Amino acid sequence: MKLKKVAIVSKVGSKESENTAIDVAKKFLAIKSKVFTIVPIEVEGAKKIQSLEELKKENLDLVVTLGGDGTTLRVFRYLENEIPILTINVGGNRGILAEITIDEIDDAINKMLKDDFFLDKRTRVVASCGGKEFPPALNEIYINRTNLTKTAEIEIKFQNDTVKQKMDGVIIATPSGSTGHSFSLGGPILHESLDVLIITPVAPVYRLESIVVPDEKIQIISSHDCNIVMDAQVVKSAGYEEPIIIKKFKKQAVFVRLKKRGLRQMSKLGF
Repeated sequence: MKLKKVAIVSKVGSKESENTAIDVAKKFLAIKSKVFTIVPIEVEGAKKIQSLEELKKENLDLVVTLGGDGTTLRVFRYLENEIPILTINVGGNRGILAEITIDEIDDAINKMLKDDFFLDKRTRVVASCGGKEFPPALNEIYINRTNLTKTAEIEIKFQNDTVKQKMDGVIIATPSGSTGHSFSLGGPILHESLDVLIITPVAPVYRLESIVVPDEKIQIISSHDCNIVMDAQVVKSAGYEEPIIIKKFKKQAVFVRLKKRGLRQMSKLGF
């Protein structure tokens, strides 16, 4: 694997992650990589940039994330192309998306240089509304009513089918997100490699199970104003009866994997 251009991204506000990012940046500089760090990380020999937005302009070979799952989700939101990410759990809770701990970084670099790794590609989803497309999500997009005093009637269209019922909201999850909010609401756990989406209703008036669909496009119309929440990090809004289109993002999320495992997320959750 070529490691000519590498970006190092730390968990926001975590001194532990920031200090670790400095050490990791030095390791890549030692193998002659051009290294990018993000404010406030500053390392002699590395190029410091102000935000993840600036990484879009660089033809990166690798991004290394140091933090928890929130850091990984944040980075994937800004990477429109299929740039591989090596995820390192530093200060995260469970680190479900993480591949290694910081103690394994030297071994990981050696394996990548020797091409002793594989790429794990995951489906992402993206929402659009009113002619505007929002940032992609790796785990899920959650649509919920903004007026919490009234139950919304939500219409869900996929392929030639329509489901219409009163509910608090609906989650459109990827297989990667199947072990997250969708699972907590009774949704199924799917193998991460599957190319499908999960529709999970939130508090439907009449019991409605999750629906797994192979569809490329799902349309949602709510009788009330609603929020569109991407990976529990970015919130956009839609007016009542304004169609929200959710579809698979044109580019997948790509993880660098060093070990073969079964259902990675299930093992991290303790199953």
